[in-house]
Parts: sequence; C-alpha cells; structure tokens
Amino acid sequence: MPVVIYDIEAGSLAAKAGIVPGETLLSINGREVNDVLDYRFLIVDRHLDLSLVRPDGEEHHVILRKSEYDDPGLLFETYLMDKQRTCRNKCVFCFIDQLPKGMRESLYFKDDDARLSFLFGNYITLTNLSDKELQRIIEMHISPVNISVHTTDPELRCRMMGNRFAGEALRHLWHLAEAGTHINCQMVLCPGLNDGPQLDRTLADLTPLYPAVQSIAAVPVGLTDHREGLYPLTGYTPEGAAAVIDQIDAFGDRCVEQFGSRICYAADEFYLKAGRPLPPPSFYEDFCQLENGVGTITLLKDQFMDALHYEDFQLDHPREVTIATGVSVAPTIQSLIDEAVKKWHNLTVHVVPIVNTFFGTSINVSGLVTGTDLKRQLKGRRLGSEVLIPSSMLRFEGDLFLDDVSVTELAETLEVPITPVSVDDGQNLLDAILGIGTN
Repeated sequence: MPVVIYDIEAGSLAAKAGIVPGETLLSINGREVNDVLDYRFLIVDRHLDLSLVRPDGEEHHVILRKSEYDDPGLLFETYLMDKQRTCRNKCVFCFIDQLPKGMRESLYFKDDDARLSFLFGNYITLTNLSDKELQRIIEMHISPVNISVHTTDPELRCRMMGNRFAGEALRHLWHLAEAGTHINCQMVLCPGLNDGPQLDRTLADLTPLYPAVQSIAAVPVGLTDHREGLYPLTGYTPEGAAAVIDQIDAFGDRCVEQFGSRICYAADEFYLKAGRPLPPPSFYEDFCQLENGVGTITLLKDQFMDALHYEDFQLDHPREVTIATGVSVAPTIQSLIDEAVKKWHNLTVHVVPIVNTFFGTSINVSGLVTGTDLKRQLKGRRLGSEVLIPSSMLRFEGDLFLDDVSVTELAETLEVPITPVSVDDGQNLLDAILGIGTN
C-alpha cells in the first residue's frame, strides 16, 4: 500500500536528496512499504533504493547511502503510516466499557494493534493478527511481543473475550514461541472465571514455553460504578487475593528451580488487597512487568531509600508541600515521607489519598484519579507551596486529567502550583519533595 510523505526533516538525507512533501513512497529496495513496521525494518540497510511517485504522477528512484541507524528523515501523517486497528473483542472485564458517558472521544477507542505492541509495549489479544502478519513479525525478528492471554482454555477465552475466534487465535502464541520470539504475557483475573483451577491450567500451559515466554503477570479485574448491563463481575476479597498469590508463587518457585527464573508474578494490587507485605527487590529479578503494576511499589521504595541515603542536599528554608495520590499507594508514600522528615526536620509533606468518586471507590490507583476529585478533596486544605501529583494522572501531553480538567484549572482552583512527578522513580520523587531543580 503506497504511503504519502507528509513532510521532510530539515537537513535530513531525504531533504538533501530532493524528496519533497506530497510524494508517495512505493517501496524500499524493491520491497513494498505498507506501514511503520515495514518502514523501520527496511531503513536499517545502509543502501536504500527508494521508489517514489511525484505529485504529478511521475515515478522515480532516489538512492540514499547512510550508516545503519541513520533515519532518512521522511515524515508521515500518522505514526503508524496506516489506520490504528481497533479491538474486535467484547471482553467481560473491559475497562473502557465501564467508562461514564461524556468523556473525550479518544478515551473510548479500543486498540488491539500488534505494531503498537512492538513500538510502545501495548498488549494485544492476537484476535486481530492474520497468519501473514504473524509471519512478518517472525521474519523481522520483532521482539518482545506483549500478549493479553487471560486464559489458555480456548472455550473460556472465547466466552471471556466475547469473540468466537479468541480461542483459535491462541495458535499465534504457540507459533511465536516456536520461532523464539520473546513474549510477555498478561492475565486479567476475574473471580470465579479464570482464577482457581483455570489459573493453574494457564500457568501450566505458559511456563514450559520459557525462555520464549519470559514473563507472566496477573492483575485483578478493575470494576467501576458504571457497569449497567455488563457481565456480572465481583472484585477480589482479601482471601481471594491471597489465594491468587499462593497459586502464582507456587508456580514461580518451581520455575526458579527448573529454569533459574521466576517468570510469573502477581501484581502489587493483589498483595495490597490481601494485606500481605510486598516481596523484596530480588524477587522481581529485572522488574520486567512494571507496566502491569508488578513490583512497582517495591522498586519505588528501594530507589527512594537509596536516594535518601546518598542525598546531601541542604534544605536551607522550611518547605511544606502536598502529595495527592491514589488510595492504594498512599500508605507507601507516607512511609517514605516519614523517613525523609527524619533527615530534613524543616520539611513538611502532607500525603492526601484521593478517593475516586468519579469511577467508583473500588478504583484506587493513582492513574485514574480525576481533576474533579482533586478539586473537591484538596480545596480548603492546607497545601503548602505546591501540590505534587503523579504524572500518570495526566494524558501524554501532560495537560489534562481524564475528565478534561486541566492542570492550569486545578492550580487556579487550589491557588497553588501543581507539579506532575514521576512517582515510579524514587529519585525523582525525593527531588520533587525537596524542591531540587525548582528552587
């Protein structure tokens, strides 16, 4: 599929070769360019023969000679150079189906695009993947691929994902593993559906695929207050969460004995729900499932305490700030603050857990806190000189919360500056608390 060139980077190889916006890219070194995966794979060559069509319809060739990792400088209207592929499933646990009405349109888009798995780490279900696309991934040695498995029982997978082809699509996982593609797996666990004996089956099917399957994460289903007409699901009780931890840890222990790697992990949310202490850093090996909330709290504590030990910053004047965060991580943040104020006696930090009334009180992660809830629960409090918030509360551009409240609007309401902070990094969190880099 020909791709139209939207713009050219100034001073790039393409600009020097005289390529102009509006030309159509047909092929590179004789191979058709359909999307960003083709393009990124083909431009690695040092010698590029670009087949192009000028806006007037004239076809011509441009030869570029470059080092292996130089980019030619061609820009396209969309990053994928193609339309983003939407999800074909109707999962019983889908969080997007649980969003309230009236939010910005982009939040209701469900992606299930294998290209985004490679480029940005998104998880895919495989139901959108054709045999031809699978072969392309294998030939290009694209790795890792992140897959939402949920269950390896084909019939149950069809039922949970609302797609009669969901069970059959599992064949792609086995083919990828056979080809040596590195795979990260994800399971959204729903009480009474894919936990218990079904979880045992899934782990028994996946763990022998090591080292192709390099990690497996289990996360609990997230339930909002907006589930009218949806499949009846319940959240995890402390006892249920503890049972999941025990199951996964038992498999993990056997994997350590057999392979030297734990492979499978329960998300931090299970430990918090069960009231159990989180494992030490060594348990998580290389922390390969942070995006699924596996080991994030342990890593944060370890980094923060390490930074605290080595930080020699002098706080010359009293400093008072507020950290507004999700309910689940607030006790951890408070424990870290307690250690920090032992070292800096003129430091005052108010940790405020924000109850999620927008989505529902069972939703307690920081990334789903809205500007509306921040306004209501922080207004009238003593906040100090600024309010620190996890940057995960904001969209990629860093300006809007999920409910379209802007950072500027929140700052005007509270009459203090709002500072987004990456609370996944202990050093960044400590720096922000102390005002390092802002004073």
